[in-house]
Amino acid sequence: MVKPFRYLVLMIIVFCFACNDSVKTNFKETEAVNKKQHKEVIYQVFTRLFGNINTTNKLWGTIEENGVGKFNDFTEKALNEIKDLGVTHIWYTGVPHHDVIRDYTKYGISNDDPDVVKGRAGSPYAVKDYYNVNPDLAENPANRLEEFKALIERTHKAGMKVIIDIVPNHVARNYHSVTNPEGVEDFGASDDKTKTYDVNNNFYYNPGEAFQVPEFLNGYQPLGGEKHTLSDNKFNEVPAKWTGNGSRLSQPHFNDWYETVKVNYGISPDGRKDFNELPDGFDNKDYKVHFEFWKDKTVPDSWIKFRDIALYWLDFGVDGFRFDMAEMVPVEFWSFMNSSIKTKNPEAYIIAEVYNTSLYRDYVKKGKMDYLYDKVQLYDTIKHIMQGHGSTDHIPHIQEDLRDIEHHMLHFLENHDEQRIASPQFAGDARKGKPAMVVSATISTSPTMIYFGQEVGEPGAEDAGFGSPSRTSIFDYVGVPTLQRWVNDKQFDGGKSTKEEKELRDFYKRLLNFTINSSALGENYQDIHHYNRQQTEWYNDQVLSFVRWSDKEKLILVSNFNAENTYGFELQLPKDIIEKWHLKNGNYEVSDQLYNTYKSILKVEGNTGKVRIDIGPLGSYILKIK
Repeated sequence: MVKPFRYLVLMIIVFCFACNDSVKTNFKETEAVNKKQHKEVIYQVFTRLFGNINTTNKLWGTIEENGVGKFNDFTEKALNEIKDLGVTHIWYTGVPHHDVIRDYTKYGISNDDPDVVKGRAGSPYAVKDYYNVNPDLAENPANRLEEFKALIERTHKAGMKVIIDIVPNHVARNYHSVTNPEGVEDFGASDDKTKTYDVNNNFYYNPGEAFQVPEFLNGYQPLGGEKHTLSDNKFNEVPAKWTGNGSRLSQPHFNDWYETVKVNYGISPDGRKDFNELPDGFDNKDYKVHFEFWKDKTVPDSWIKFRDIALYWLDFGVDGFRFDMAEMVPVEFWSFMNSSIKTKNPEAYIIAEVYNTSLYRDYVKKGKMDYLYDKVQLYDTIKHIMQGHGSTDHIPHIQEDLRDIEHHMLHFLENHDEQRIASPQFAGDARKGKPAMVVSATISTSPTMIYFGQEVGEPGAEDAGFGSPSRTSIFDYVGVPTLQRWVNDKQFDGGKSTKEEKELRDFYKRLLNFTINSSALGENYQDIHHYNRQQTEWYNDQVLSFVRWSDKEKLILVSNFNAENTYGFELQLPKDIIEKWHLKNGNYEVSDQLYNTYKSILKVEGNTGKVRIDIGPLGSYILKIK
């Protein structure tokens, strides 16, 4: 979900790294997971945009005017090409049935009100029915679940795992499932609406007050002002519910998440927790112990509803989940939820959107999350460097700060919430993502995520309706031009891609495939940047270097973030690295693993090593010692 208001808070803590070593205890599950020998790569794809080859891109265009992609557009050929990019998991974004301004009443689906829907195609984070999928994505909406099931099977056949969104913090204002399993009732169906709060109410209420549509700002009009039978600046909701971002106003602000309502997890308006808290020491217990703890506990109704939703999709064939704004939901719920998921499928893949650095360890250790977004530290720092006003000196400190949970920090340079690298508002040039991508993908054992179109330099320039350019719209029907050229009338072969787009995709393919096959990237890391900042002439804070190694593979990684300058220097390896690598005095050939065109000699003498580096603008080397 796009959350523009959060950034002021986040920027305050960008460089506030935790310094208390007592927090960084030995965590057995972290140690165990770090024994994985190879990294993983997640391809986030906005499902309704991937296969859309319509290039009209009319402002506020309808599905007939601007087109839409379908589940069936992910053909065997398309999926194999994604797999060959170096991808291990696909996150199909926008799959659960969310509000959408299109008439599907003949399929038993009620119409949605434009006054409480963002965009024409709707926000994927205003889910209307958790037991079904977006009808826009199906060739035959009546068979939409069957078509999604077939996509899961094709994805598995191609050798990749499937991830979908679950958004536990909020649901659409008009939540209503048409396909609830037997015995399952809708959110809020049994709520006591005479109370602001009850532990088993699914929502919070303002008794005696009716919901009012927000006052639209800056000339905004739903559907761009197009006439619609339901667009009358009214939405019937009595009593008014609290809004998804926590606003208690019966008339939320335009910048609130007014299209959604906040889910109640048993926390009273004054902050009281009406559920059991985890005993001391549970941060070091595995999911099995957590599962046993909750077995005999009474928990709020919302907890049960979301657990059942997750288990339903696991039964359906989904391999994991990305949890939206997980930090807005109590960590005890995540212990309950994720231990249930892992009990059903120990290999289930769980990603959480968490931005508060002080909560990281709670959500990993107590909440049993596999991976958290590394946005506030690594992403924000790298973005500043790419924009020309940051320093690589900060990056080693981030890795040090996160050393006990580094495997659990998901790395990315783009996702649906962030600006496209190639947009003028970010870097203005997709090539500036190349050194950043090498660093992001190789500096830790954590997974790497890329956003569809990133690999061909998509700038997100289209003005689709709700929101503004620089981020590919998640609210409206639109085409993605650079990706459409690669899709090439659904041949998925890059037949219409430019030379620059092909070269960029080749870079991503080389890098990502290297990461998933490298044993060194699954094991040891050490910074050599600060050592070289002190010891090496011409080495500066636009360059970053570090080493990775395993018993089978020893790597020296160097990236140049400067878009104009070539740098030449004698990169030095300190004594402790030479000792750990058991290198004797002598010369060792090193060769770049990305393009196999750069070679140099590592000279070891007197327990130190030196290797000549000549690196061009935006260049990177992954040097392997023979």
